[in-house]
Amino acid sequence: MFYLIKNTQLWFTIIGVSLILLGAIISLYYYINQIRSDINRFILAVKTRDHTLNFKNKATRGSFPELYESFNDILQVHKQIRLEQEAMFELIKTILEQVPVGVIVMNNATEKQQEEIAFFNQAASNLLGVPAYKYWHRLKQHLPVFATEIEQILTGGKRFLELKIQDKLIQLSTEVIPLNLYGNNYTIVSFQNIKDEIEQKETEAWNRLIGVISHEILNSITPISSLSDTINKMVTDKKNLTEEEMDDLKTALQTIRRRSSGLLDFVKDYRLIAELPTPNLQSHTIGEILKHIKVLMQPFAKVKNVVLDVEQTSSKITIQLDLKLIEQVLINLITNSIYAVENRELPHINVNYRLENTKLYIDVNDNGKGIDANDLEKIFVPFYTTRKNGSGIGLTISRNIMKMHRGSIEVVSTPHEGTTFSLVFNYV
Repeated sequence: MFYLIKNTQLWFTIIGVSLILLGAIISLYYYINQIRSDINRFILAVKTRDHTLNFKNKATRGSFPELYESFNDILQVHKQIRLEQEAMFELIKTILEQVPVGVIVMNNATEKQQEEIAFFNQAASNLLGVPAYKYWHRLKQHLPVFATEIEQILTGGKRFLELKIQDKLIQLSTEVIPLNLYGNNYTIVSFQNIKDEIEQKETEAWNRLIGVISHEILNSITPISSLSDTINKMVTDKKNLTEEEMDDLKTALQTIRRRSSGLLDFVKDYRLIAELPTPNLQSHTIGEILKHIKVLMQPFAKVKNVVLDVEQTSSKITIQLDLKLIEQVLINLITNSIYAVENRELPHINVNYRLENTKLYIDVNDNGKGIDANDLEKIFVPFYTTRKNGSGIGLTISRNIMKMHRGSIEVVSTPHEGTTFSLVFNYV
């Protein structure tokens, strides 16, 4: 075109070439515009998750078959991902509908007064005795006590609640978990009725305790009753007793006195468990505690020919506790270990401490006869003992003392190899 205009005067040719060039430019414009339109349609389909769009015709007859095939593949993959997500969502939803735990999920993106409930499963509806409300304020109107308690731990935490639902008292173990997903804030509230479990555990505990108490009382009452009946027969219709009868009477009365004294001691032990003093918490170093225990228990261990190693008595780690009560616990544990290593070759007891995460452990380890698996569940039951002449209250008192310190006692034992009792304290 440039050449014809500059070097010739072939005007008809110039006009014809100009028209062809103009037509090519217009055609190219519409062609590019169409591709741009297809790309926009593809992007819009991805954004709106529209999986009905396809480019099969253009993939077979268009100028860029690979491009349109890629469009189709991407849309199919996107569709597959969406279907998998929906299937997983339905699966999780079905599971949450079947579990016996109440679950409520709140969407905190809405206004405080109009917080939307994104999920409300059937168990939650049954436990609370309400329909599956769509908004939190509706649930709060129906159950103000429940809603108020939940709002106090919206930042996360656990709480034990007692509610009266339709004249029935329920005890709920409740947990609140805040969650942020894709910029949206959610609050997950889960709860379950533990009243039946608590009652079952209480019943089991009472049955075990009553069994032990009744056994101890019967052991004392039976000979007392029998001897009382014997004495009654001896003195009935008699004004004078022979020397032999007097000796029998004295023996019977002494036995009654001894068994009565044993029964009285048993009752005192029971009161001792129920009336432990409140701990007087003060700062003490672990080294100080271990040093005191070493001084207290070393003579007794030496008399029993037991090697007692108390390590790290110079430790400066400090913890809040009642020294007298914790010493009592350690004395109980070491005394039990001393009896456990009787008749063992090279009897040995080791007392040490360790730190793990936010817990501090004081370990009492022995190489004694160990504890059978069946007895591990019973050793903390009041008055249960496997030791001859044992009272059966030492471990019960020790566990109660640790609970009063917001701690616990853990035990690991292998029969015929040894046992480790651990005092567990919270240490931050």
